[in-house]
Amino acid sequence: MLAIGDIHGCDVALETLLSALAITADDSVVVLGDVVDRGPGTKQVVDRLLRLAEECRLVFILGNHEEMMLAAVEQGESVEPWLRYGGTATLFSYGGDPRKIPPAHLDFLRSGIDCWETPGELFIHANLDPARKLSEQTAEWLRWTHLSGHEVPHPSGKQIICGHTPQKGGLPLTRKGWVCIDTYACGNGWLTCLDVADGAYFQANQAGSSRTGRLD
Repeated sequence: MLAIGDIHGCDVALETLLSALAITADDSVVVLGDVVDRGPGTKQVVDRLLRLAEECRLVFILGNHEEMMLAAVEQGESVEPWLRYGGTATLFSYGGDPRKIPPAHLDFLRSGIDCWETPGELFIHANLDPARKLSEQTAEWLRWTHLSGHEVPHPSGKQIICGHTPQKGGLPLTRKGWVCIDTYACGNGWLTCLDVADGAYFQANQAGSSRTGRLD
């Protein structure tokens, strides 16, 4: 079971990561959302994820940036908030015209889910409201709320694996019951892929460099 943190249009980092991992049809890969915006290659990233979905079992968690993009492009909401928070780079990757976004790309973004559970893990984009059951979580918490540092383990005992809160030092954040693997790929940091089973991780950046590590 592999989990990939916030890609944010960092196409070179993603390709470097996937080339090193040699993913097979037996693998499950959870992409934790925010694949679009900020970095230069959103179109290329979505193209690569569509191919990856044919190579393995791909689970795509919806992030707040996908939510903003879909609201602006499909629902006619104001595009200004989206453009201000990274949507301009996304539009450039599609030739500057939202009408050039392939339907298959919009379908992929629409396919994102709120969360995904396994027997031992709970995958989300951002955070959880501790006062609500998983089935009652709101989009505000699941996609928008950053980690505060006061999160507690989930009542189920499952490890929560998330992104969204950028770790600007480039290393995954570990707290009791929580792992955050947004390692700031779009800010000259690293894109992280975590092997959930053993805590090993592989990282790549937009310059094409790579490195490995293991959770503390």
